[in-house]
Amino acid sequence: MDALAPRLLLAGAGLALLVTLTACSGGGSDSSDGGGEAAEPAVGLDSSVTQDRGGRNASAAGSAEDATSPVERTLQEPALISTGTVSLRSDDVADTRFDVQKVADRYRGQVTDSETRTDEDGEVRDTRLVLRVPSAEFTEAMDELEKVADLESSTSTSEDVTSQVVDTEVRIRVQRASIARIEELLQRAGSIRDVVAVENQLTQRQERLDSLLRQQAYLEDQTSMSTITVHVERTDEAATEPGTDETGFVPGLRAGWDGLTTVLVGLATVTGALLPFAALALLLGVPAWLVLRRRVSAARAGSPARTP
Repeated sequence: MDALAPRLLLAGAGLALLVTLTACSGGGSDSSDGGGEAAEPAVGLDSSVTQDRGGRNASAAGSAEDATSPVERTLQEPALISTGTVSLRSDDVADTRFDVQKVADRYRGQVTDSETRTDEDGEVRDTRLVLRVPSAEFTEAMDELEKVADLESSTSTSEDVTSQVVDTEVRIRVQRASIARIEELLQRAGSIRDVVAVENQLTQRQERLDSLLRQQAYLEDQTSMSTITVHVERTDEAATEPGTDETGFVPGLRAGWDGLTTVLVGLATVTGALLPFAALALLLGVPAWLVLRRRVSAARAGSPARTP
């Protein structure tokens, strides 16, 4: 009996410890379940934002991986913004302008802006044309335009915007993924305050996306179509062409005729200016002369005859 007592006490202690551990484990499980049920109906913005940050990091990493192939593709074909200016001189500016239009048509381009000025006789004095041609045909188009008329000057520049194009594409993908996550948060917002906060974030991200899309469209337009400005001026008329003879019978006859015309025009001008005064002199002078003549005649008739 004395040997059995310690064994019973040890078994009782072990049973009590087992019951205690079981009770503690059950209480902890109930508390955890209760906390989850209390937090489930009211998913606040803070927890959502925490989840959004985690998702954003994962999306950013995924976007970086997705951007690998576009980067490699773009580096193989650099994105360039090419612009050029060609200045020409021609005896017939209107005809040269038509030739420039033909060059634009040949390279599937178009004239987006033009300005033409004429002289007093209505002849085209100078013109300015802005062409948009495919970037792949930029060099060939410049060479063709330089041969249309007498070349005065020609300049061209190319800007490499490959990094800007790639960066804009990646930022657009990241921004779209962020907007998708914000829209999910909006569906799970549990209060008016959360809805307003999420909608504010959504508006800001949408504005950034719109700005990036406009930048992307501009880069796409500038890299796909190059701009060439063409200036055409008429050759100076004061310059004498080789072989032109300004002496001889015909030039003398032309000069004499021009002088005679000038004199006749001058006489006609003076006559026209004096004609009103001559008419007034006739109206006043003729009656006065008639009166004076009558008086002289009457005086002679009334005077006595002289004796010899």
